[in-house]
Formats: sequence, structure tokens, C-alpha cells
Amino acid sequence: MRIARFSHNDAIKFGIVDEGELVVLAGDPMFAGFDTTGERVPLADVALLAPVIPRSKVVCVGRNYRDHAAELGNDVPAAPMLFFKPNTSVVGPGDAVVLPAGSDFVSFEGELAAVIGRIAKNVPAENALDYVFGYAIANDLTARDWQKSDGQWARAKGFDTSCPLGPAIETEFDVDGPAVITTRLNGEVRQQGPISDMIFSLADVIAHASAAFTLLPGDVILTGTPAGVGQIVAGDTVEVEITGLGILRNTARGA
Repeated sequence: MRIARFSHNDAIKFGIVDEGELVVLAGDPMFAGFDTTGERVPLADVALLAPVIPRSKVVCVGRNYRDHAAELGNDVPAAPMLFFKPNTSVVGPGDAVVLPAGSDFVSFEGELAAVIGRIAKNVPAENALDYVFGYAIANDLTARDWQKSDGQWARAKGFDTSCPLGPAIETEFDVDGPAVITTRLNGEVRQQGPISDMIFSLADVIAHASAAFTLLPGDVILTGTPAGVGQIVAGDTVEVEITGLGILRNTARGA
């Protein structure tokens, strides 16, 4: 099932994607289930929004692909290396990425995102995927110059609009399957790799994260990026595509 969050007639709603239409849901499906209103809306008539606004946080995994760690000259971590993006970093499909004033080098990072569906604390890896509501696509935008100068990643990874998310949540995605991440910059492929190349599986990441802090429904986990990250400038369009999840497209503009 593919679930979209959308704006229509000045109202924000959730719907199940059914070919070219949305079957409108009575409420947020993570909390209200899948009851429908009986209304159907053409996809062409709505504006798609970020499919979830994290209730508290976006949890990200750094250097979770060996080739990406190597391209930046970093060692592979011995355990999942976690950092946060605030929920104010999230924007939706088609929204502008606003390049932050004061940074001279912002790069794209196409990633698989998982949306947590219920409270998770001290979850064992063997049960961890039971806590996932569904999957989407993310772009972990990073101000590389701030990342290097600050000595930690809060500003570099957390600026407003640094986490495009979408285009919808797919509840039946096989995270252990053959899906491939492809990132295009202005139509040119820059990143491409199977999600099976992750060093730490999503289940291991959830277990590791939930041992330290509670994951809440609506929290999002970004699982890392393959090699090929690069700079974006105002006017550039980044498309992140993951097999079975669609395409997340955003264009950058100056502050």
C-alpha cells in the first residue's frame, strides 16, 4: 500500500494511492488506521507533501556504505554512527531546497528512509522491522564546509530544507530485496547502488538506536548513501529514485 500526504482545497489529508487517484483517508493512518471517507481525488489535482512530519526527530546513519566512506577518506565505523536532523529540516517532493547563507558547498545524498510506526525502546534486531510503518525516499543534504569546520554535524546536516522526504510511504517494500538507489543531478546519474550494500542493516540500526533513545511513531530513519555525492548550486535539480518507491525531486535555490 502506498500512502501519500497531500494538500487539496486548502486542507491537508492522507490518501491511498490507487493508480491516478487518491482514496482519501479519515485521518493519519499511523494513528487512525485505514478508514476511508469515500472521497477519491485525482493525483493531478493535489500537491504532494512530505509524507510524514517526524514527531520528534530524524535519525541518520553516517558512512553506512563502504564506497561512500572511502570517497570521503573516512574509515568504516565499527558500529552505526548516528546523528540527528530536526523535524524542521523536512520538506516534501517538489519543494525548494534553500541553500543556507554562509555555506559555499552543499551536497546531495540519496537515501532510503524508514518511518517508525510504534514506540520502540530496546528493540532486538530480530524484531526491529515490526516497528516500521513504511518506507520512503530521502535526500540527506549536507553543508560540507560547515561539517568540516564545526567538528560536529548539527548545523551542516540540520539546516532548514536539508531533508527532502517523499514522494509517499510504501508499506510493503522489501528492505532486504534487490532495490537500487539512483541519484541524478540535472538528469545525469551521480549515485547508483543497491541498498543491500549497507554495512549495517536497518534492523541493526533500529536496535542500536532504540538502545540509546526511544523512537516514536512518525520518527524517520535515514539509512546512509552510496558513493557519488556531489555539490549542488542554485537552479540544480536532484532526483533520487529507489526501485519500488518512486522518485523524489527537488530544486535548489539561494537563501
